Amino acid sequence: MSQWKQIQQLDIRLLEQVDYLYDDNFPMDIRQGLASWIESQDWDTAVNDESMAAVLFANLLSQLERVRSQEQNFLQRHNMKIIQQQLQLKYSTNPAVMARVVSTCLREERRILSSACMQEQGPLEKSLQNSVAFERQKNMDNRVALIRGSVQLMDQAVKYIEDMQDDFDFRYKTLQSRDSTDRNSEMMKQEVTRLQEMLNRLDFKRKEILSKMDAVVKEIDDLMTSQLSPELQDWKRRQQIAAIGGPLLTGLEQLQTWFTLTAQSLFQVKRQLDKLGELVVKVTYENDPIPLQKPQMEERVKYLIYHLIKSSFVVEKQPCMPTHPQKPLIIKTGVQFTTKVRLLVKLPEVDYQLKVKTTFDKDLPPGRVSRQFFILTNNTKVMDIEDYSNGCLSVEFRHLQLKEKKYINGTKGNEGLLSVTEELHSLSFEACFTVQGLTIDLETCSLPLVVISNVSQLPGGWASVMWYNLLTDEPRNLAFFGNPPRASWSQLSEVLSWQFSTYAGRGLNKEQLTMLGEKLFGQHASCSDYQVSWSKFSKENIPGKPFSFWMWLDSILELIKKHLLPVWNENYIMGFVSKEMERALLKDKEPGTFLLRFSESHLGGITFTWVEHGDNGEVKFNSVEPYTKNRLNALAFADIIRDYKVISVGAVPENPLKFLYPDIPKDEAFGRLYNSQPSKVHPYIQSFLIPISELRPNASTTPLSCQSPDPPMTPGEFDMLNEHLCFDIDTIHFFGMNRREQLNG
Repeated sequence: MSQWKQIQQLDIRLLEQVDYLYDDNFPMDIRQGLASWIESQDWDTAVNDESMAAVLFANLLSQLERVRSQEQNFLQRHNMKIIQQQLQLKYSTNPAVMARVVSTCLREERRILSSACMQEQGPLEKSLQNSVAFERQKNMDNRVALIRGSVQLMDQAVKYIEDMQDDFDFRYKTLQSRDSTDRNSEMMKQEVTRLQEMLNRLDFKRKEILSKMDAVVKEIDDLMTSQLSPELQDWKRRQQIAAIGGPLLTGLEQLQTWFTLTAQSLFQVKRQLDKLGELVVKVTYENDPIPLQKPQMEERVKYLIYHLIKSSFVVEKQPCMPTHPQKPLIIKTGVQFTTKVRLLVKLPEVDYQLKVKTTFDKDLPPGRVSRQFFILTNNTKVMDIEDYSNGCLSVEFRHLQLKEKKYINGTKGNEGLLSVTEELHSLSFEACFTVQGLTIDLETCSLPLVVISNVSQLPGGWASVMWYNLLTDEPRNLAFFGNPPRASWSQLSEVLSWQFSTYAGRGLNKEQLTMLGEKLFGQHASCSDYQVSWSKFSKENIPGKPFSFWMWLDSILELIKKHLLPVWNENYIMGFVSKEMERALLKDKEPGTFLLRFSESHLGGITFTWVEHGDNGEVKFNSVEPYTKNRLNALAFADIIRDYKVISVGAVPENPLKFLYPDIPKDEAFGRLYNSQPSKVHPYIQSFLIPISELRPNASTTPLSCQSPDPPMTPGEFDMLNEHLCFDIDTIHFFGMNRREQLNG
């Protein structure tokens, strides 16, 4: 079943979350009309590959044109034409943005489907989706709008004061120009009285506008402190969670709107104060409130502008290697990585030649890390206006590259207790610009980075990235792994499920997470508050195994992504189940009932176990030697299940797999996943790879040794079967009888 069909079967609550994903940037009409095609494309890679993004965008437009030409409804054809035009306008110059939008939507759909599989949301996701957050944002919208309205009214009030002052100034100068002999006349006395009244009213209006300005400035100050700054911190926290596979619900565009409107209000108040200063030059008097109050208020406004714009300089896209788009914050030396910063305040007065400089490990205390790096490529770029993001200033560094510094005498020095993947680094961004007479220094930094020199360090690096961003919201705690905190199982299990929904398309349900918990710490798995140490998760080997819990789980993720994705997404792999539980589930089932689980003894292995019933009622269980990536490279897993044979002395080879647990006929479950294996050289008879295991009479009690066992058939029988199936000897060694797969009872 396609992802979009699964989405359409969700309940109303979850469908509302889906509705939130789609707008003019990616209309739901496209998602509906091109569902299968969209899901078959690699949007994640296209995000960081401009040429691939351009091809996908062109293909998308072609697909839309095809669907539109086949549409019978005139109104629908018209709407699709409008959508095509809008997409071309938005993304023709930057198709990678389109790829990012589609990639995000598909990822969020997978997360929503994953949450539907779970009986309840995890604590992190609940905190990001609670109704209080949405109410808070609605309140923020209203408050920003009220401030903008108040500032607009003050504009009118300042204009009124200006007109009143002009009238007073004219009358006053007219009075002064009259002959001195007329100054004692009754008319002159009336005019002086009128002027005094006008001056009193002008004084009142000046005090009134200053009072209103003071109230608005206090309101903006409170807005920035109590709401805008927390909203920004909330977005940054959401960005952390999104980086490790969680949802990203609050868009940066909403923050940009709040920041921009607030900045516009402050700049408008500043202009109003400047105008009042001009009025004082023309007319002033004793105890004039403007000279008394304006300087202090002006300083407060400048202070707020400075800090608002300074805080609006954010890392929109954390450093990420295009080769691993789903594992940001890990950088390999010598490999290009990308990152992007944005200024959330959109102002026409900004100097558009705003240069941003990047620095690696700026101001890092000596001795903090054992390795030091520098940016090999150009580290300065100019910010530009993005048309598709309402005109904000941003800059994307697409070709940054790190190189490790050379050390004297070949020694690095300061070798610490931390491993390479526990050392944290940071990338800083700096800029300086002037707006309306204010010089503002901008600086921000990335989340902590892990730098690796070999791809084999990637799993350990990702474990560090997950642990850090799960347990702290500090932006630059580079000493974090000096004393890493523990994680509760409720927190950790949620993040582990996100890994599966992100990389494998479907998250883990409650039962699977419980099984994982038992794998990690036995009987405590049911306790959601059980604390897991960093060492137990990533560094210590599982008892009796040469690998850690995370290395084992990461190898399973890789196996699913590269070889088991269709089977996994159909929910056919039970996955994390112990041998004891496996037998308890199968013992009362029909003979030939089997289930699929991941190997506990091999890194990145999957096995199947089936049940048999002897004539005397004895129940037997057989488990095949785990299939790893090396073997799955040659034959798809669904085909292995279809073609699997067991041979034993005196018996015809047969497939013992009949029903997928609990009772689904094998071909009904896997039929549409089967692949044919035609010979590529057509003049020859087709040949097939068939996985075969040997089951000896004592297999249920004594596992086969790794040494070559006795042949399961005579040499003549072997030659006949070999000739009939057109096996290649090397192929047989890999899949068949020369390499008999071990069956454990």
